Amino acid sequence: MADSSNHNDHRRELEAWRGKIDAIDRQMVALLCERLRYAGNISAVKSRLGETVLQPEREKEVIANVMAMAENPLMSPAIERIYQRILHESRQFQQECNRDTQGVSAR
Repeated sequence: MADSSNHNDHRRELEAWRGKIDAIDRQMVALLCERLRYAGNISAVKSRLGETVLQPEREKEVIANVMAMAENPLMSPAIERIYQRILHESRQFQQECNRDTQGVSAR
């Protein structure tokens, strides 16, 4: 009987942790959408300035900034990989924005 009770306690704990992650995911998606909107705006400004989407020095700066915010050195490699992916997707989004803008202006 104690094993069953323990199992149920662990199951409730697991579900509670998953609920917390789900709540964070909702916040992260909203923030990532906001970040992509800003990246689209940046793309428009870069285009007007004649600059390219890829700006390695800025990306290094962003990575350094987020690495400095990691609360635990053990988390740093994961944070770096996550942000590398975010930056990659931001570049892709900016390039798509540029293509869409060029297509609209060519019409």
